Order: sequence, then structure tokens, then C-alpha cells
Amino acid sequence: MEKSNKTIIDHIPDFLDYCEVEKGLSNKTQENYKRYLNKFKLWLAKANKASLRPHELTPEDIWAYRLYLGRSTDQKGRSLKKSTQNYYLIALRAFLGYFTAKDVECIPADKVALPKDARGEKTVKFLNLDQIEKLLAAPDIKSLSGLRDRAILEALFSTGLRIAELTNLNKEQFENIKDKKDFELSIVGKGGHPRTVYFSERALSWLKKYLETRKDKEKALFIHYKSRADAEGRLTPRSVERMVKKSAVKAGVPIFTTPHTLRHSMATDLLEQGVDLRSIQEFLGHRNIATTQVYTHVTNKRLRDIHRQYHSGKRMKE
Repeated sequence: MEKSNKTIIDHIPDFLDYCEVEKGLSNKTQENYKRYLNKFKLWLAKANKASLRPHELTPEDIWAYRLYLGRSTDQKGRSLKKSTQNYYLIALRAFLGYFTAKDVECIPADKVALPKDARGEKTVKFLNLDQIEKLLAAPDIKSLSGLRDRAILEALFSTGLRIAELTNLNKEQFENIKDKKDFELSIVGKGGHPRTVYFSERALSWLKKYLETRKDKEKALFIHYKSRADAEGRLTPRSVERMVKKSAVKAGVPIFTTPHTLRHSMATDLLEQGVDLRSIQEFLGHRNIATTQVYTHVTNKRLRDIHRQYHSGKRMKE
């Protein structure tokens, strides 16, 4: 291990480059790390430690930073949730792990302990099939934007695409779907990892209807209809989020519904029908099976309820 002459703050851009080049993390993950580490930079400045070098960072500094997070507030003046503090600490752990990977002397990442109540099981919010049907039927397909929105919703539920993966799709990728009943497409997903996604016959039929209306020369698969003449026509993730939220309100389904909810719903539906976890992992493009295992918590509760109803032992004699 070598001592670095650069300050901790000066190492942050190097860490972000490392995340991109060597770790292959997505732009979104890099942006999140940068945003969370800005909080650490702010604390260093307030504590008169902006010139601190990696080997000078102590466990006492980490404790002081944790106290700072615990006393921080959000934009509405509310104390930061434990789960939010967790994100800042995870980013700091990743940063300290970078020093270890580069043989730079610094305290190890495991010295940054996560709050106990922030390490509970992750919950998955999803819609059942009746709710999905109501959501899919919400857009007014008589309008161009409504037909586009229906195709987006159908595509999200069929494929389990992440929102950025969906908005990055191009029209040319669907040039040969006219005579196909269903369709599989190779994409490059999160972290630059390739996988195959599958459009059902139903989803593909709506996509065909939408594409039949496209007479423009825009490259993007899903486009704005009210964008400025000099603006890119590609629909943004934020626009899709707003559309899904609007459709959820119209359909009367839970207000937590987002594009990612459809991804959760797709995975949960497959699992409830008996599809094995490894296959679902491939559908979703998870690098680690542990990420996919979060869905078992949903089906475990369902199986428990079925067991109580049909196999509780009440039909047997004492």
C-alpha cells in the first residue's frame, strides 16, 4: 500500500473514471455516486478537512460523518431517512474500496458500517394482472400519443425493460417485425451487459400499430409529438415516468406505480407461474442471483397463505 499525496476530494474524479472503465457501471450509477459523494465533500469542507489525504482518514472521521448525515435534512427540512443515509454510506464504502483496489493506503471499506434498520429486506411493489389490464387500457389509443403510450406500457410489461433501456431503443431495430407473431431483441443493458428481451404477440401487435403511424425520419423508437422543431424527438425517461403515473391515476391502480413497477410485475407474474429464479435472472439482466431473490419474498407470502388455507391440518383428526 502506498500513501497518496492527493487529497481525498481530488481522488473522486479518478474513482468515477474507475467506475466507468474498470467496473463498467452505468451512467446513472456513476451520477448517483457523484451526487452522494458531494455530501461527503461538503462535510470535509465544513469540518476543515478538505485537504485530508486518504491515509489520514480515521474511524473517528467516519463516525463524525455519520453523525452529520443523521442530523442532515432534505429539501423539505425533514431529517434524512435511514434508507437515504444508507445510500450515502454505500457510496463512501465503494469509494474506500477503490483505494484498496488501487493499493492506496486508507481505512478499509468495512469500517463504514450500515445502520441496522437500513439493512432490512428490500420490498417489491407490483401490480396483479387485473391492475395491469386496467393500466394497459388507460391510454386513449385514438390519439397518436395514446397509441404510443399503449405500446410503451405493453412493451414494459412484456419485456421487463428498464426505463433507460426502453428509451434507448431505435426504430431500425424493429424493421423486420411485420410478419412475426412475437419477437426477441438483443440489447445492451445496465453496466454494458448484453441480454435478450422478448416481446409477446400481444405487445408486438401494439408496437406494429404504433409504428404504422410513424411517417417521420426520427431514429428513436418512442418519440415526443410536441417537441420543438430543433429538439431531439426521442422520448426521455422522465416523460415515460410522467406518462405511467398519469395512466395509473386514470386506471385507479396504486399510486406507487412507475415503469419499474411493471418490471417487478413481470418478474412476479413469471415466478408465480412456476418459472425458476435463474430464468428470471436472465430475463431481467441481473448480474447476481441475490438481486433476483428479492422476488421470492413476494411469492413466499403467497405460498404461506395457500398452505394455511389448504394444508393447515384442520381436516385431520386430533
